[in-house]
Parts: sequence; structure tokens; C-alpha cells
Amino acid sequence: MNFDWLKQILPRGLYGRAALILIVPIVTIQLVVSVVFIQRHFERVTKQMTETMLREIILLDQRVGEAADLAAAQAVGVTLAEPLGLEFILPATPEAAAEQGDFRRFGDFTGIVVIDTLREGLAGLRSVDLRVGAQVQLTLDTPKGVLELSFGRGRVSASNPHQLLVLMVAVSLLMTIIAYLFLRNQLRPIWRLAKAAEAFGRGQVVLYRPAGATEVRSAGAAFLEMRARIERQIEQRRLMLSGISHDLRTPLTRLRLGLSMLPDDPETRDEVAALERDVAEMAKLVDAFLAFARDDATADESQLIDPCELVAQIVGDAERGGQPVRLHECPGPGLAEITCRPDAIRRAVENLIGNAVRYGSRADVSVQLGPRMVRIIVEDDGPGIPPERREEAIKPFTRLDPARNQDRGQGVGLGLSIAADILRGHGGSLRLGESDRLGGLRAELVLPR
Repeated sequence: MNFDWLKQILPRGLYGRAALILIVPIVTIQLVVSVVFIQRHFERVTKQMTETMLREIILLDQRVGEAADLAAAQAVGVTLAEPLGLEFILPATPEAAAEQGDFRRFGDFTGIVVIDTLREGLAGLRSVDLRVGAQVQLTLDTPKGVLELSFGRGRVSASNPHQLLVLMVAVSLLMTIIAYLFLRNQLRPIWRLAKAAEAFGRGQVVLYRPAGATEVRSAGAAFLEMRARIERQIEQRRLMLSGISHDLRTPLTRLRLGLSMLPDDPETRDEVAALERDVAEMAKLVDAFLAFARDDATADESQLIDPCELVAQIVGDAERGGQPVRLHECPGPGLAEITCRPDAIRRAVENLIGNAVRYGSRADVSVQLGPRMVRIIVEDDGPGIPPERREEAIKPFTRLDPARNQDRGQGVGLGLSIAADILRGHGGSLRLGESDRLGGLRAELVLPR
């Protein structure tokens, strides 16, 4: 049996589900106690009380029927009705005599028991009316005409257990409020842990102390230990890269200097030029590797910025640098703000623009604002990337030579990787697709708001 429809209507959060776990038993207990116990109990009491009242009505009916004439019947009826607490009318009023059937208010469940009991004991019963206030009005056929009787409703049925139901509802609400406060205090440490983990995923370190239940404290302590290990690894990587930068750049500089001081010999000129190109390529690879491995997220703090304004600045700088790029779509400044590291986002967008103008003849940049995210889109008119190789293109040091135009410059396969790494550090993602407007690659930088 498929219960997917049930999953769609159930709360998705732990808070809503826990509240549902508390509310459902309370409501179920109320229904069971109200319907199974209280209602059935009062139905039995009502039947007993109605049967007692029925005996008095049968006695009155018999005495009226045995009377010699209508006057004698009226006298007997009045004599018996007064001590029995009955209102006696013989013959009945035309309106009462004309009624046929049984009448009760909607929701009067004990009234069903009253009517059924009276119907079983009175053969000549014409109608039973339970609609008039707290009275029971009935008419029945007698040898002397239609008899109309009325008496208090409290004599045939116990009053509905309103006080008990109100007490149950009040106590249930009180317990629900207490459970709500307790549940909120228990879920608050989980919410704080989730916020701390989310912030650390975006490169932010917020103050967090384990609190709450033992299990939540254990999870919080494990998170703090994990965060400390990751921070130590980042620091170790930074120190290692500093050493690599010094150890590799110095020999390359000496090689470049040595090659430049060699005598200009026609026989070795081509070999020296080839060696210089190799040294330049090695320096380029080292710089690219250091740029990829270095965590630029630690270089600047997160700030609240306008994405449209930032992208407009990036496109303006690229245009002044002679790149064929333009701002295609931007809702305008002041419509949205996001928390990010501006330098890192600038670097990611510049990498995508550089790839676009390298492999295509033009690049268009757009900004789209959503309720929960911001999309920065870079499109080009180049050859694009086949769908089956897009995931591979994001991996570091990947060159898709057959799919890209290498005549415009050769990269080292890190532009998309760096952009993807920056987006992951902000809790976002890099998505590659095909540009419907330009026909080339469509790269989307998705950032949460």
C-alpha cells in the first residue's frame, strides 16, 4: 500500500512532528472517553429515566381511557397529572393534534434514546417534540381524543456532560501548553546545533555550546570536535602551501634567471626558448594549483551585500579590461541582500566570465532573484559542454579539449573547480547547462538568501 500522499500532508520539521505526536494521543483519548464511555453511560441513564417516566404516562393513559366520558377523563387526568408533574391537555390543541412524527435538535443524541423508549412503550403515540427548550411534548391517541402531555426534559434524560467535557478540554489545553514549552526547550539545542553546522558549512564560525538532553549534548560535542579537526587541517594546509609557495617559486625564479643569462647562440636559441616556455608553464601550473588549494574564504569576512550591485561592478571591470561581456538582466539594486564573502564570489564570477570569453566570442551575465536563493548566470556562445561530461568538467585539472575551443587560450582546468568550491563554501552550488539564448554553456551560481 502506497502512503506517499500521507507523507505530503505530515509536517516535515521535527518540531511539527513532535507536536503531532503529543496532540494525536490527547485528541484520541478525549474521543474515546467522550464517545465510548461518557455517551454510552448517559444513554443507559437516559433509558432508565425514560422507562420510569413511561410508567407514569401509561398509568395516566389507562385512567383517561377508562373514564366514562370526556369530562370524567379530563377530571381524572388533571387529578393525576398535577402530582406527577405533567401538563395535561385533553383534547389537544389543533396545532399539537396536527403534528405527526418525532422532532429533536441536531446533536441531541440522548433524544434518540428518549424517542425510541417512548415509542416502544406507547402504542398510540403520535408525535414527540424535543425542540422546545427543556421540555418534552408528546401527543397520543386515546378513546377520548388526542391527549397532549408535556414535562421537563430533565425527568427523562440526564443533562449532557458539558462540565466534564469542558474540564477535559481545559486540562488537555493546559497539558498541551506545558508539553509545548517543554518540547521547545528540548528542540532549541538541536536548532542551535543545526545553525552552527550550517554557518560552519558557509565558512563562518559561530559561538556554540552543547546543551539539552544527553544525546543532543553528545552530538554537539562531536560537532565541536569535528569543527576543531577541520580548522586544524585548514591551518596545516595553509602552512604547507606557504612552504610550497616559497620552495617552488624560488627554484623557478632561478631557472628563469639562468635561462635569461645564457649567451644568445643561434644553435641553442630554440632549445632555450623551449625551456623558457616550460618554466613559464610550470610557474603557471604552480600559481593555478596554489589558487585552487588556497582557501580564499578565510581572506575576507562575510558581509551583507547586494548581489546585483556586486555583479554590475564585476561586469563593469571586465568591460574596462577589454572583455566582450555585458550585463544582460539584473532586477536592480536594493531588491535583495545576501550574506557572503564578496571577494570569493567576485573570483568565482570572474573565473566563469574568463572561461566564457576564452571559449566563445561573447558572454552575458544575468542575476535572478528567488524567494530562497539568488542565481548568477553566465552564458556564452561557445561550443558548450556535453551533458555527460559536465560533472567531469567541475573536477580540478580537467581539460575537455575536444569539447572546447583551445585556440583562444589554454587553461589548466581549474576555473570551474574553483567556482564550485567557492559556492560549496557558501552553502550553494554550481550548475552547468546549455544556453537557450546564446547556444553555448550556461553556468549558474546558486547562492542561498
